Amino acid sequence: MDARVRLVRLLLVPSLVALSMVPTRTQAQEQSTTELAKAAQNPIANMMSFPFQNNTNFDLGESGRNQNVLNIQPVLPFYDGRLITRTIIPLVWQPDMQSADGTSFGVGDILFTAFYAPPSEGITWGIGPVVSFPTGKSGFGSEKWGLGPSAVALAMPGRWVLGALANNVWSIGGDGTTAKVNVMTLQPFINYNFPDFYFTFSPVITANWEASSGQQWTVPLGLGAGKLLRVGSKGLPINVNVSYYSNVVRPDNAANWTLRAMVVVLLPTSIL
Repeated sequence: MDARVRLVRLLLVPSLVALSMVPTRTQAQEQSTTELAKAAQNPIANMMSFPFQNNTNFDLGESGRNQNVLNIQPVLPFYDGRLITRTIIPLVWQPDMQSADGTSFGVGDILFTAFYAPPSEGITWGIGPVVSFPTGKSGFGSEKWGLGPSAVALAMPGRWVLGALANNVWSIGGDGTTAKVNVMTLQPFINYNFPDFYFTFSPVITANWEASSGQQWTVPLGLGAGKLLRVGSKGLPINVNVSYYSNVVRPDNAANWTLRAMVVVLLPTSIL
């Protein structure tokens, strides 16, 4: 065999073997999309995100009216992801409960949480304070300042994202004529990610400890599905999902069921 042919084979064959082991552009994009989808399901991911969560609550009160709440929920990481802030700004379209028509609009109480999330392996966790601001006028908020602890923990084995977020808010001041606040919120989340979409179970369970017996708990059950999309020439990642929840336990005048639609704009860049 000609020496030049042997030299070409000697150089070419290892190169072809190496190229066969490199993920294709499609494979790399699929892996990146799956990892981003899992990060979008992590409440304390080291990534800026701007969720817009719309909740339409059906069959509210004796007249069976519908209520709509749009939660704007910016999530901002600081100090290399060790401090995560999460703010919930509710925009509320409230039906007139005394008639069959008529709706008013207002801003509800703003809820701010700051999580300290240390580096960890296996289980990711964070703790911090939650503060409620009395931005909602009568009928839209408690008109009380609120304060309490908040915690979150999660694990991401394989295609799963499993965890829970919990807080309890007590009133510490505000309008003295309004009712005291003592409310717990528990949000477990179970997500399973396929290459192109995911299933999600993320009910918001609440307990109003100031309410009378039998009127304290709201427990939704349901399921949703979502997908991570890439928009524009730069492939801006946007996470979208839709869920249905039925309130299997609820106070007498609470909504019977909820349709939740969510759009999350992801900016995978930390604030240092």
